[in-house]
Amino acid sequence: MKRHYQLIPKIFIVFEEGYSWQGFQRDCVAGFVVGIVALPLALAFAIASGVKPEQGLYTAIVAGFLISFLSGSRVQIGGPTGAFIVIIYGIVQQFGYQGLAMATLMAGGMLIIMGLARLGQIIEFIPYPVTVGFTSGIAVIILTTQLRDFLGLPINMPADLVGKIQIIGSHLAMVNPWSLLLGLLTIVLIFQWPKFVKQIPGSLIAIIATVFLVRFFHLPVETVQTRFGAVPNSLPHFQFPVCPRSMIPELIRPAAAIAFLAGFESLLSAIVADGMTGFRHRPNMELIAQGVANIGSIFFGGIPATGAIARTATNIKNGGRTPVAGIVHTLTLLAILLLFGSWASLIPMTTLAAILVVVAYNMSEWRMFLKLFKSPKSDIVVLLTTFSLTIFVDLIAAIEVGVVMAAFLFMKRMVNATEIVSIKQTFDPDDDESGAAVHSKIPSGVEIFEINGPFFFGAADKFKTVLRDVNKRCSVLILDMRNVPILDATGLRAFEDICDKSKKDGIIILISGIKNQPREILQVAGLDVKIGRDHILSTIEQALEKAKDFVVTAKTRKPVAGLRDND
Repeated sequence: MKRHYQLIPKIFIVFEEGYSWQGFQRDCVAGFVVGIVALPLALAFAIASGVKPEQGLYTAIVAGFLISFLSGSRVQIGGPTGAFIVIIYGIVQQFGYQGLAMATLMAGGMLIIMGLARLGQIIEFIPYPVTVGFTSGIAVIILTTQLRDFLGLPINMPADLVGKIQIIGSHLAMVNPWSLLLGLLTIVLIFQWPKFVKQIPGSLIAIIATVFLVRFFHLPVETVQTRFGAVPNSLPHFQFPVCPRSMIPELIRPAAAIAFLAGFESLLSAIVADGMTGFRHRPNMELIAQGVANIGSIFFGGIPATGAIARTATNIKNGGRTPVAGIVHTLTLLAILLLFGSWASLIPMTTLAAILVVVAYNMSEWRMFLKLFKSPKSDIVVLLTTFSLTIFVDLIAAIEVGVVMAAFLFMKRMVNATEIVSIKQTFDPDDDESGAAVHSKIPSGVEIFEINGPFFFGAADKFKTVLRDVNKRCSVLILDMRNVPILDATGLRAFEDICDKSKKDGIIILISGIKNQPREILQVAGLDVKIGRDHILSTIEQALEKAKDFVVTAKTRKPVAGLRDND
């Protein structure tokens, strides 16, 4: 029953607990403010992604509503985000909007399956250097793609980063001074306006101010209308996307990237929100909500969506505490679209570019990027590799390579952390309080090895290498496993090889302190019977007592060979 309870949207829990009029008022204020904040971002993200500006608004309205209504978080705000710009732009350029729509539908299905499969803890498996690497890389790409409109250059931009920088550098003499001034004005207003009025975002004030200046002074700058035409003031009709069947296999990889980013960013946003409010989100329900929202967005001409960290934080700071605030945010955007949609076509392109320049700056996490250079070298390699692949290849490759590299480096660290040492070597024989006392307990012909750390495939070879050098006259080999948390199939095979060789050479194996998981693995493989269940003991002291009996027996026989290769 508890498992199914985790798949109930938070909005139902809110109303079940009791929803007050005062709470509704706070949510309305917060939702209205977030709606105002989301307006310029929705337009800017859509344009930067290579689609029409109104498609960003459709996404913020439809997907934003579905995310708030179904979310596993009380305060999540959903919509288009900067992280998607690179992926969406690449898909649109290669497959067109229909390809993007089908990839997003597939991603939505993947997210729903992930939620039903209880994979909501996926964020815990993404190493931090990978996250910072591709986030900073995305910020660089956003910044370079917006320089053309920010400077008002009448040029076509190439796809690669180096090409963008080269063509911009060679056309600096063609900079439109009015575009540059309006862009700088926008940045100044975004950073300075909150010092005077925090409730109204500086980006909205910048849009109003620059539209006024362009409209009444007839400034020669490009606007949304001159590039895209008029922005409609209504939602599109329900439509099911259609694309050639032959295209679908090629869309699986982009769809997986969309699903990964949507899931990762929404769960990260929910975790940040939990830290700010003290609530606990339901990660599996959050993934399902993201999946349904992305499917719903496409049915109304939108683009991929996810939880937006900055807008969610704005919601919390303005008093939002339930999903009602997120719903009010979407209703605010819908009202703006219906009443003032046509005015959006008057926004200067340089203003939207400047807004995205600020977004890129905030996304870059440059302080954390530099701080990571104080981390171990392996983390720095992962960071720089992910960052470089993001800006020079593509985000999908960066995520794949970054995660794989981090996994291999993690395994290497675990191998280094696993130690197999002789107990005799861990004490100083000259120390009367430790070494002499311990040595006096270890009978002649008994070797004790302590295994510290996970006994998995990476450490199996180290295990066999160390035990290959056991003393020739060893009669009893004690393996102290009290510090072994896990044992995998490769470790089991190495264990079995040592047991077979020991049996062949007449060496008795005793195991002490084994934990539940390794014990269960030995039992399933039947190795506990092969070793002898009475040879698996709870403590090292019990193993030593039992070893004395075998040593006494061994003195009446011919000394046995050690665990050396027969080669």
